[in-house]
Amino acid sequence: MKIESLKLLYFSPTGTTRKIIERIAQGINCSTMEIVDITQPKGREKRLLISENELLIIGVPVYFGRVQTDAIEWLQTIEAHNTPTVCVVVYGNREYDDALLELKDTTVKIGGIPIACAAYIGEHSFSDSETPIAAGRPDTDDLNGAQSFGEKIWGKILSIPSVNHITDITVHGNYPYIDMIDSKKRLSSVEFIAVDNSCRQCGVCAEHCPVGAIDSKNSASIDKDKCVLCHACIKACPENARKIDNDMIKNIALRLSQGCQTRKEPIFFL
Repeated sequence: MKIESLKLLYFSPTGTTRKIIERIAQGINCSTMEIVDITQPKGREKRLLISENELLIIGVPVYFGRVQTDAIEWLQTIEAHNTPTVCVVVYGNREYDDALLELKDTTVKIGGIPIACAAYIGEHSFSDSETPIAAGRPDTDDLNGAQSFGEKIWGKILSIPSVNHITDITVHGNYPYIDMIDSKKRLSSVEFIAVDNSCRQCGVCAEHCPVGAIDSKNSASIDKDKCVLCHACIKACPENARKIDNDMIKNIALRLSQGCQTRKEPIFFL
């Protein structure tokens, strides 16, 4: 099968998904590569057209057991034409639930053909020094494994005469997909971020917000309806001025930290 170019597409508010996708790409022997970063709203303004001579790698984080809403809505606008596609989800060491199945199904609906799928572990968005959850992931072993996964994908591509010879891949997940609406409403309905006096109104938090929920002129002003609880603004703040200040969120983080201590490893479907 002939591949003329590689497209790396990712939604990565805290950078963990991006790291994994880039290392998978290192294992793929393709000289022409394009990065499609849909993390920020501007990156989701244009539609994407892809041919069967391109390899598409999609990487998204798992939110409430599903693909993040803004990401999945944009992915559904892609026009692919029998495009071999690698589907990757990244979760915080709890479970990825139905996210990988949802991503694979979406890939098929837009005209892609899944050639490989994987679920990786990244540091949970609720993780901090007091409640570490998969802290430091992806680590060196994860990233080396991602490159090896890319090499295996390239080997599979070379062994297949054409896209018509790609066989279906079965991944874990259930129908109907897990309902994340109630959980998101319950969490997003509360004030959970406090901004202290060390804030310089530099605007970094607003720049890193993937859904434009933070007022660039007043960083303490957060649109709760838009917020996706990714905590990218907290992790990006150069002054550490933003902190979780809500007992419900803190208790969830504590339970996750206590219940997700056993290290999980990436899962591959080739």
